[in-house]
Amino acid sequence: MQIDDFRSLLALGEYEHVTEAATALHTSQPTLSRLLARLEKELGARLFERDAKGVHPNPLGELALAAARDIVDRHDRLRRDLASVLDPEAGTVRLAFLDSMSTSLVPRMLHDVRLRAPRLRVELRQEPGHEILRDLTTGASELALTSPRPDGPYGWQVMQRQRLALIVPAGHRLAGRRSVRLSDVAGEDVVTVPPGFGFRAQVEELFAAAGVALRVAFEIGDLGTVEGLVGAGLGVALVPEQFAGATGTIGVPLQATGAERVVGLTWRTDRRLAPPAERFRQWVQEAGPYD
Repeated sequence: MQIDDFRSLLALGEYEHVTEAATALHTSQPTLSRLLARLEKELGARLFERDAKGVHPNPLGELALAAARDIVDRHDRLRRDLASVLDPEAGTVRLAFLDSMSTSLVPRMLHDVRLRAPRLRVELRQEPGHEILRDLTTGASELALTSPRPDGPYGWQVMQRQRLALIVPAGHRLAGRRSVRLSDVAGEDVVTVPPGFGFRAQVEELFAAAGVALRVAFEIGDLGTVEGLVGAGLGVALVPEQFAGATGTIGVPLQATGAERVVGLTWRTDRRLAPPAERFRQWVQEAGPYD
């Protein structure tokens, strides 16, 4: 049975006359009569009684009409809800982002989008990079801010380049330096994010390129907490420079090739973005990099 079959059934119940119902449905009386006969055969029950005045639902017909009304209402509500969600100006966008972007890049970007589309609804998911990629795969998120650029069927739009700094507690032997090399921190306890995080891989690559052993003292998945542990004197850390100073740490510029974190907006390229997500992506692109 198609949704139009249910609408035809409701018209018969409303007009109780095949010709009048057919006129309302912009179809012919024979076509509607055949449809009713087909529905009764498909449902295995006589739904309407016929007489000289027209057709009248019997108790089974009333039951069928109640079900048809519910099905049509649900169908129409689904269409309205989908149209609302998919409206490029007022629909819903599902955006995931790394924890470390929650107080910097994300608010600035959402502010710019809100100026362009004040009725757009953005559902936010703050999570680690491996969970972001999982959600992009399942469709739980449509767009994501992450680093580094993921491998696979992903589009990528650079949003910010964050210079990396070494942060040390106040009074540390390197606190007064104009810049440092990783060779300067050989033997120091390091606070960083756990293995599996994109930023941890970058830290390991930088230490390996400098020929310095990475001596990890503490691991935590939030860069703000990393900074707090350094501020408490529990080690040193490599972080984007905007994380320096929140709890009294000192940021020292890092001299090393590739000492920056590139943050980008990413999405799956093996499926089409819904209109609100595509418009969001375009608006962000027009706003430009947030350096």
